[in-house]
Amino acid sequence: MTSPDVLVRVATARGVTTLTLDSPHNRNALSTGLMTQLLAGLGDAVADETVRAIVLDHTGPVFCSGADLKETAAAYASGTVPAAMLGDVLAAIWDCPKPVLARVGGPARAGGLGLIAAADLAVCADEATFAFTEVRIGVIPAVISATVLPRLHPRAAAELYLTGDTFDGRRAAEIGLVTASVPADGLDDAVRRYCDSLVRGAPGALAGAKELLRRPGTAELRGDLARLSALSTGYFLSDEGREGIMAFREKRLTRWVAALDGGSGDHAG
Repeated sequence: MTSPDVLVRVATARGVTTLTLDSPHNRNALSTGLMTQLLAGLGDAVADETVRAIVLDHTGPVFCSGADLKETAAAYASGTVPAAMLGDVLAAIWDCPKPVLARVGGPARAGGLGLIAAADLAVCADEATFAFTEVRIGVIPAVISATVLPRLHPRAAAELYLTGDTFDGRRAAEIGLVTASVPADGLDDAVRRYCDSLVRGAPGALAGAKELLRRPGTAELRGDLARLSALSTGYFLSDEGREGIMAFREKRLTRWVAALDGGSGDHAG
């Protein structure tokens, strides 16, 4: 039986380590505990010479809902927020010397899209949905921009960042967020085919190929993430950020939506 304290399950078979986000009670939100365990799992997989590739998977219907807003609200008194740790996670995935593949069987929001973009490959179900909902709760997709913007077509990035609108797996593939979108019943087969190909690569050559793919921006990624983390924290701690998170938790409209004459629409996407 799995301990309730285990938020990331680890399994290794035939050269592939699968790290499964296992916090379905909060839709695999990026809590401090989950991110800590994910970092540990990544570190162990890198250190294991038998591991050739890493898969990011999830339990429950949601891949990742983004920042843990309940934990964020509770942390306001300390003057920091858990989202500040996300930069370390994205850098660990991005810099990982072994190929990382994200298996996305369901919705991803906000920070969850950062994980997907940081992975080298990502396969999603056609029915999976995605959204950059940050502006709707008074913050911005700062930290995840370090991995997301190199993937997305610029016009699509502008549209989706500013509107917070939801899009499906097929659109995610069209704009570069994921490698491929497939019918839900073909998702596992698609992931298996990619893994079968990845483990055929020589470990040193795979690491070298990843270095080529990361040029010229890799050297600056960690510094960029540090700056973006500080920017993100400022928005989370702003009046708008606090109001947006409280409105989300209380399932009500934000002040800026409620103030519109005849305004309607959801509060966080």
